[in-house]
Amino acid sequence: MLTLDLTNTPRWHDLVPGVRMQLRPLTTALMVATRADHAVEAVPAAASDEERALAFAKALARRAVLAWDGIGGADGNPIDPSPEAIDAALDVWPLFEAFQLGYVSKGLLLEQEKNASAPLPSGPSAGATATAQPARRPARTAPRG
Repeated sequence: MLTLDLTNTPRWHDLVPGVRMQLRPLTTALMVATRADHAVEAVPAAASDEERALAFAKALARRAVLAWDGIGGADGNPIDPSPEAIDAALDVWPLFEAFQLGYVSKGLLLEQEKNASAPLPSGPSAGATATAQPARRPARTAPRG
């Protein structure tokens, strides 16, 4: 069952030990805006999947991150999120992975749930018959005696 959160309020996400981010809900509007982001559209066609994922994650994070705890500048003092700081934070591999798994993938899992529906009784597979045959067992031979 799909559970709707009608409050649509930002939530804190613990991403890696000592670091948490307050993120907007992963909504359709947020995903559409990120897909249309200049940095995402500027990724060359020949770019690898990894380069595309990083560009998308950074663009999404720049829209989604409202606040954070546990991230500081080179001097060790806490810093506020800014586009440059968010990009730098996602260049840290464990933080990027945690952002992808803890925030982005939840939206993608929901997308997969939509695509895993059973065939409609009136759909293109209605009335189809199974074509697979069960494996045949080898004939038993009488024991030699």
